[in-house]
Amino acid sequence: MILPIVFFFWIDGGWPRWATLGLYAAACITDFFDGYLARARGEISRFGRFLDPVADKLLIASVILMLCAFDRISGLAILAAVVILCREILVSGLREFLATLRAGLPVSGLAKWKTTIQMFALGFLIVGTEAPDWIPAVMIGEIGLWAAAALTLITGYDYLAIGMRHMKEDNNGTPNTEPRSTDSVGTPRGAE
Repeated sequence: MILPIVFFFWIDGGWPRWATLGLYAAACITDFFDGYLARARGEISRFGRFLDPVADKLLIASVILMLCAFDRISGLAILAAVVILCREILVSGLREFLATLRAGLPVSGLAKWKTTIQMFALGFLIVGTEAPDWIPAVMIGEIGLWAAAALTLITGYDYLAIGMRHMKEDNNGTPNTEPRSTDSVGTPRGAE
């Protein structure tokens, strides 16, 4: 869905914004039901565990970047968008690191709320000024974006604390048995 969503940002007018919202909403809804049904039916695969969070992050990052590029997120609200993007990269890096330790980073309930608020906020910002006059879509979207950014800071800190505990345990309790790679002279890489 990301490519058509990005494509519609380049077309002016009201209907492309509503088409973008429709595609975005379909992506969010199918993502929710895909995860819900997979857990309920016990049909969780390694590929699904990898792809689901990556697809979420790609969708959110793409929409945030396009909203910023087309001035639908502007001014100080860009700061909230940057906080969200930085947290997504941090959590991805932590998950990758913890996977090498065979440790997981489960999704917290607060993180699920953050994602829900963030998805609704971005939906309002996609439609923006094309919403009916009685719906203050831009204001709702910006308030939601700031709320998501606040929850992003909290959940990002929580995830970082978990990651740091695993890093400390790895340094104190479990010796690193992986051989260090060396350069052509025999100096361990990373020793500089």
